[in-house]
Amino acid sequence: MRNFSPKDGIVAILQANLMSLLNLSRIRRFTAAGMLVLGLTTFFAQRLSSADAADGETAVLVSKIIPQFHLSRRSIDDEVSGALLDSFIKDLDPQKLYFLDSDIQEFQKYRTQLDDELKEGNVAFAYKLFEVYKERLTRQMGVANEWVEKEHDFTIDEELETDPKKVTWAKSTEELDDRWRRRVKHDLLLFKLNAEEAAKDPEAEKDEADDIDPRVRLHKRYRNTLLTVNQYGTGEQLEMYLTALASVFDPHSSYMSPQSWEDFEIQMRLSLDGIGAALRGDDGYTVVASIVPGGAASDDGRLKVKDKIIGVGQAEGEIVDIYEMKLSEVVRMIRGPRGTIVRLQVKSDKDGKIKIIQLTRKKIELKESEVKGEIIEAADRVGRPGRVGVISLPSFYRDFAGASGGAANFKSAGADVAKVLGQFAREQVDVVIIDLRNNGGGALTEAVEISGQFIDRGPVVQVKEPSGYVRILNDEESGVMYNGPLVVICNRLSASASEIFAGVIKDYRRGIIIGDTTTHGKGTVQNLMDVSPRQPFRLITPSDRGKLKLTIQQFYRVQGDSTQNRGVRSDIVLPSLIDHWDLGESFLDNALPFDKIRSAKYSQVSSVNPQVVSALQKNSETRVSQDKDFQRIERAVSRYLERKTRTKISLNAETVRKEREEDEKANKEDKIDEEEEEKDPDAEDPIFPENFYNNEAINIALDYVAALKGNLTVSN
Repeated sequence: MRNFSPKDGIVAILQANLMSLLNLSRIRRFTAAGMLVLGLTTFFAQRLSSADAADGETAVLVSKIIPQFHLSRRSIDDEVSGALLDSFIKDLDPQKLYFLDSDIQEFQKYRTQLDDELKEGNVAFAYKLFEVYKERLTRQMGVANEWVEKEHDFTIDEELETDPKKVTWAKSTEELDDRWRRRVKHDLLLFKLNAEEAAKDPEAEKDEADDIDPRVRLHKRYRNTLLTVNQYGTGEQLEMYLTALASVFDPHSSYMSPQSWEDFEIQMRLSLDGIGAALRGDDGYTVVASIVPGGAASDDGRLKVKDKIIGVGQAEGEIVDIYEMKLSEVVRMIRGPRGTIVRLQVKSDKDGKIKIIQLTRKKIELKESEVKGEIIEAADRVGRPGRVGVISLPSFYRDFAGASGGAANFKSAGADVAKVLGQFAREQVDVVIIDLRNNGGGALTEAVEISGQFIDRGPVVQVKEPSGYVRILNDEESGVMYNGPLVVICNRLSASASEIFAGVIKDYRRGIIIGDTTTHGKGTVQNLMDVSPRQPFRLITPSDRGKLKLTIQQFYRVQGDSTQNRGVRSDIVLPSLIDHWDLGESFLDNALPFDKIRSAKYSQVSSVNPQVVSALQKNSETRVSQDKDFQRIERAVSRYLERKTRTKISLNAETVRKEREEDEKANKEDKIDEEEEEKDPDAEDPIFPENFYNNEAINIALDYVAALKGNLTVSN
């Protein structure tokens, strides 16, 4: 991977997957919250610069790179220091379940010192604070386990506040412990009511965990939380701390350790070398979650879902016991170059027997995340003639290493979309639907290339440098791969590169955008920078210090609007619950504001005009108003909006029981008449499943075809 400079906007990464969109990239991925802090006097008395020298050097380099290259050119000063402190505390204890008010006051003494310490390479604050974090977590999990074993009175009228903004830091351990009492009581109440409902309908499908004592399940949950946090090494702690620093500048800047970069690169190239099994941690064990078709484990056939891997060895040497080993470490032991051997010590879920399975690693294609296409005969789905080509585009992936290394057929979304469009051309589809729902972005190069497959030369996106200079990225190739009717489906989780593509289609009037009211609203460009400086003619290669994913530019649609915060609005909005969730750039901390620049010079086509959009809207609104499934969604939205502002949850069994009965009654009224067909567990998931939402998208697409031919009948 070459070192990208800020000028390499064309290859800058717009990584904004579901995890970063929901801002779950740090500690809340692993725990529900942070921990209780006691005895901080000792902690701060021992607060010395005892961090590893390499980590200190990493901190110094990061603190130099961010102000030099970030879009804002903001200095790391006392204000940033305070924001870093707030961010780190929030990452550890977002629900205010662990820290005491006195702890927070003690932390505030260092509010203006962290910037200076970072510049000196002193990150001891992060490590010491995390040690306290683990100590208090241990105590609080003990408190929770005690509450699990006690009897609770579910007839008392009391509530659990779920909005941390309405909760102050606890003044005492007693107040904190009572919060945990309510939390445990709430979980036990849910288990109790679920059991009651299951008893009423013994034929209903049940999960295996339903037969486990609720107290056992909660004890296991708290043990897993404690185990996960105790497995955090200094590398992960440094990554969290430096990411908290980067996120002060904007929510999409972060620091990636070498291990996180490896995982990121795998996701972008959609392949890795290994055995082809997804793993999960469970109570200290490494459990097989799924088997990837075409991988070594699938071809061998002996490793099964739910088997426990208890030891890992290479071709030679001892097998290492991996019980209670961090899952990421287990994964790295199992991964390896294709053609090499790995030995797994496996405890069978079926009979409990232990055996050794020897597998030869091979290249695994992550096909579930790649472009897929299918042709739908509309007559079979909606009773109207027409051939609809659907392209599912989960991300704008690109194998950067293969591209920079000169590989002839490196993996990329653009190449895969071109293959599908070629198939559609041969089979003569009437209209194409591009499905960008939940597509969080990817490589800017792919957004430009795929846009160019639908427009004949011209600007695709405008990129503004920190200096204010605006650079236009163009589709340089003449001609298009498809010039027929085009529909693009987006939702609130369509972000970044997805918004560039949707914006191009809308601005050029090349097609219709349908879905949620607007897209996510991420209008910034991130670049990946090596933290270790590369020096020419140096004989010894510097050690890997990870990478900074840093916001260095802002992008704009060709008509001048940024997608930042506002996104790309749909021409036709379809009812959905997600459209009303607090999802989007505007809900993220430290999001940059909306901005606008001068329009680029471009030529619109005549595929869309206000009259066509109006006609399509009217027909869609008529169908939606008469469709029982869409009306069910509308009622669900109304119920959600009614309860959205209610942040307190009752802990009275009768009150909650009545609420659930009301919900059950509403659900029965909204129940779909048709029974779902039994699904073949070995069959692949359909690309564009048959459901009311997708069928309406097909109807809109067919209306669009008719409108362009001048024979669309418009509903009154």
